[in-house]
Amino acid sequence: MATDKIAALRQTSLFGELTDVELKAMADRSVERRLKRGEILFLAGDEAKGLYVIVEGSIRASRVGPDGREQIIHTDRAPATIAEVPVFDDGKYPSTVTAEENTTVLFVSKQDVRRLCFDHPSIGLAALKVLAGRLRKCAELVETLSLREVGQRLARLLLDEATRNGTRSGKSLSMTILLTNQQIAARVGSVREVVSRALARLQQDGLIVIEKHQLSIPDVSALTDYAEADRD
Repeated sequence: MATDKIAALRQTSLFGELTDVELKAMADRSVERRLKRGEILFLAGDEAKGLYVIVEGSIRASRVGPDGREQIIHTDRAPATIAEVPVFDDGKYPSTVTAEENTTVLFVSKQDVRRLCFDHPSIGLAALKVLAGRLRKCAELVETLSLREVGQRLARLLLDEATRNGTRSGKSLSMTILLTNQQIAARVGSVREVVSRALARLQQDGLIVIEKHQLSIPDVSALTDYAEADRD
C-alpha cells in the first residue's frame, strides 16, 4: 500500500500547520524507508542529515553504556517526528534509534526543515515546542533514575503502559504484556534479573497480578502512591 505522505506530515506537531501546497512540496522531497522490527534506523554519533517522520509503527531511542547496558531515552509512535535536535544544533544523532515493530518513516532533510522555519515562523515555534517536550522528558528521566528505586520505576512504567494500551474497569487496569523483562529493564535503567525480582515483589504486595501474559493493576491509586512515594 502506498504511503500517504501528505497525511503523515499533516498529523505531526511540526508540520501540521502547513498548507496543502507546502505539504505536497515537502512530501515530494521526502524519502520513505521501511524498517523491520529490531532494525536500526541510525546510530548515536552518526552524521545527522535530517529528521524522520514516523508514519506507521514505533521506535525507541537509546544509548548504550560502557557496561553494554542499553538505556532507553524515549519511545515514540506514529504520528511523531524524531531526531529534531541535530537539525538545529548541527550535531550528530544523540541516540541510537531502533524500530520497536515493523515501522515506516519519512526522511526530511535538514535544509528543507530550516527553509521552512525561515519562511514560516509558526514552524519554528512548533519546533521549539517539540524540543521543549524532549527536554522535559529527559529531565524526568534523570529524576527517575537518580531518585526512584527500581520497583518504583517499574511501577510507573506499568501504569503508563496500562493507561495507554490497557482496559479500565472501576479502579483497576488490565493489559497484555508485550514487553520482555529485558525490554522493561532497558526502560527503567536496570537489568533483567532485578526487574524479575521487582515484579515478584509487586505481586507479593498485591499491587499487580500477572497470569501468563496478562497483567492487572487491582488498584491504580495504590500503585501510583507506591511509584511516587519518597524513599529514604
